[in-house]
Amino acid sequence: MPIAPAKSHISHAFRALRHPNFRLFFAGQTISLIGTWMTRLATSWLVYRLTGSAFLLGVVGFAGQIPTFLLAPVAGVWVDRLNRRNVLLVTQFLALLQSFALAALALTHRINIHEIIALSAFQGLINAFDMPGRQTFLVEMIADKQDLGNAIAINSSMVNLARLVGPSLAGAVIALSSEGYCFLIDGISYIAVLVSLVLMRIPASTVKRSSEAMFAQLREGWNYVAHSTPIRSILLLFALVSLMGWPFTVLMPVFAAKVLHGGAHTLGFLMGAVGVGALISAISLAVRKSVLGLGKMIPLSTAAFGVGLIGFGLSRWLWLSMVLMLICGFGMMQQMAASNTIIQTIVEDNKRGRVMSFYTVAFVGMAPFGSLLAGGLANRLGAPYTVMFNGACCIVGAAWFATRLPGIRNFIRPIYRDLGILPPVNAVIQDSLGR
Repeated sequence: MPIAPAKSHISHAFRALRHPNFRLFFAGQTISLIGTWMTRLATSWLVYRLTGSAFLLGVVGFAGQIPTFLLAPVAGVWVDRLNRRNVLLVTQFLALLQSFALAALALTHRINIHEIIALSAFQGLINAFDMPGRQTFLVEMIADKQDLGNAIAINSSMVNLARLVGPSLAGAVIALSSEGYCFLIDGISYIAVLVSLVLMRIPASTVKRSSEAMFAQLREGWNYVAHSTPIRSILLLFALVSLMGWPFTVLMPVFAAKVLHGGAHTLGFLMGAVGVGALISAISLAVRKSVLGLGKMIPLSTAAFGVGLIGFGLSRWLWLSMVLMLICGFGMMQQMAASNTIIQTIVEDNKRGRVMSFYTVAFVGMAPFGSLLAGGLANRLGAPYTVMFNGACCIVGAAWFATRLPGIRNFIRPIYRDLGILPPVNAVIQDSLGR
């Protein structure tokens, strides 16, 4: 008899895959994201091999993300106006061209730091439209909105499965040949997601053509975020962690080479450990039956991430560093996925693109400043002290968010009742009287 509940629990964890369009998305993106993570590791290793500079690692990270910070809010307005599948078809094709350009330059031994910076900036421009488009299109792929939280968790699992496989594969490819083949594999992998998008059967677009000026719509989206206590608080914490916490990945080549005295394979192991922790976190979210309780996970997971960073800065052993990276990956993904799920659940559909563009600014847009800050601090203080300081900032942010939780719950509770996530007030009163 215990076998049936176990099967039911497993099927519940993957219930979003019963939607055909999401299955296609899952298959295509899994392949493509492995290539993306290969490129991320290969780019950072190539920069460090060519320059030996922690500061230039930060500069490349800045160049790859500052266009997203500048353009994502405007991109969000366009995402609310356009067919979102078409937006993704364009962005994914442009990303394919960017990867092939990196591969051609690297494989012909013509690549230099200026070209890496320029192509990273081009990818940041693509991401400014791709990320809010991807987040909003996710809702269109799920016919039953009760499965949205599960779809976000599965999507996070997919990202972190790729984070696990991609860097490890990249480390092996670099050790056997060169970074250029990682870029080439990434370019080819985009074909999978392009095919999946073409094969989807999406209902006729219901995008409403707005007569309002772009600036007016942008201001409307900003006011909506500013006056929503949960969205505003979540995005502020998100921005802090993006600024101070996530740029630790920029310094990973320094830890692999100088602190742990390894090579590209060491970097692959460390990034793989981050992926394992994040994958475990995403699976734990997938088996949840409701969005209820996710709010308190945001400060707890942020604090765990901060503690992991402090420990990583103190570690001088590879095995311990990998354990701490697993903790960082778990905390980072738990905070990110929980935040995404809550925002996607409570946001109004006609403002989703704009809200998710501000989410993109907080998620990716603050990271370029964090990359520059991390690179500069690492040059002056050293990489270990830099990540320890950043971890302490994350813990402070988690404590601040915890003080905001009562107000956030009061704001969200009526929305959850309207959505049927919580029982109506009358039902609660009748239930209490019946007892």
